[in-house]
Amino acid sequence: MNSNYNKLFEPFTFASGVTIDNRVMMAPMTTNSAFENGMVTTDELLYYKRRSAGLGAVITSCAQVMENGKFAGSFSAASDNRIESLSKLAKTIQSTGAKAILQIFHVGRMGTSSTLRGEQPVSASAVPALRDFAETPRALSDQEVRELIKAYGEATRRAIQAGFDGVELHGANTYLIQQFFSPHSNRRDDHWGGTREKRMNFPLAVVQAAKEAVKTYAEKPFILGYRISPEEMEEPGITLADTLELLEKLKTQGLDYFHVSVGNVMQGPMRDKKNKKPVIQIIQEKVGKDIPIIGVGLIQTPDEAIDALALGIPLIAIGREAIVEPDWIKKVREGNEKFIRTEIRPQDRADLMLPDAMWEYVESRPGWLPIVED
Repeated sequence: MNSNYNKLFEPFTFASGVTIDNRVMMAPMTTNSAFENGMVTTDELLYYKRRSAGLGAVITSCAQVMENGKFAGSFSAASDNRIESLSKLAKTIQSTGAKAILQIFHVGRMGTSSTLRGEQPVSASAVPALRDFAETPRALSDQEVRELIKAYGEATRRAIQAGFDGVELHGANTYLIQQFFSPHSNRRDDHWGGTREKRMNFPLAVVQAAKEAVKTYAEKPFILGYRISPEEMEEPGITLADTLELLEKLKTQGLDYFHVSVGNVMQGPMRDKKNKKPVIQIIQEKVGKDIPIIGVGLIQTPDEAIDALALGIPLIAIGREAIVEPDWIKKVREGNEKFIRTEIRPQDRADLMLPDAMWEYVESRPGWLPIVED
């Protein structure tokens, strides 16, 4: 192995006590391939097994905490009769030596009535997303909000009982936790909104519900992480200052890490084009001394991974590159980094073990993966 990459292979121990073998994780990415009832398919098990070996940890695609919070092809952690299905996923990842972290979420206003069998999507307020064909959601009542918080705790319990090593609370990518924090999607004037501090109440309550589940049900150290999107382009929308205030509150809650979701790990603030300092570095300097930061976003080569760690963060996650090159960590470890694949051809599908629905999803979004035709 090239000694320049030694840092990638240093073990890391979270505050909870869980140790991962190295600093490289697989980022959560939508496979769109679960059964309609949210059970894990064999295709997905093969997809994860193909990519997990050698990584420190794998964060799965998101699993809904309630059935009105799903999108087509997402996993379900919404009922006890899905524990066995989730257990197969955890064991598949762990059989390769990697730790298995289940990401849990609620789709909120990003859902569709067609996917929800005619049911109207729900959110903090009745404000549609700024996207084509967005549906206007129904605002959740106070009682429904409290039931949702409990659902996050119950989903965490199921992850524990399914044998996962941790849970990541999905507070990013415009889903429900982010919707409660965003001034665009949250126009409430009760306990759950109205000021920035009140918009923090839902995320903080979700963290508490998950923590209680870990305290009650986990018989061994269990990772609890939180994923954020630092900014929104909507007006009004989440600013970097908003996010830094939220992280100041969250860092005292006993979490194991913050996973910062950006398109490029080196990108500067979206709202301040003059500031070229990477957002992840800004966050690292603000809260990184108190809680580990995971960096993600267009990391393809080991040199780019090392550059990301040079920002001061202790952990990196590879996303799309893990789809393109399932043997990424193996090739780096064995000194074969020059053979790392950075683009794919349609004939690579069999080796990549991409489920049909995932391949269809990829093809419908030109440019999302570097696909080349012979």
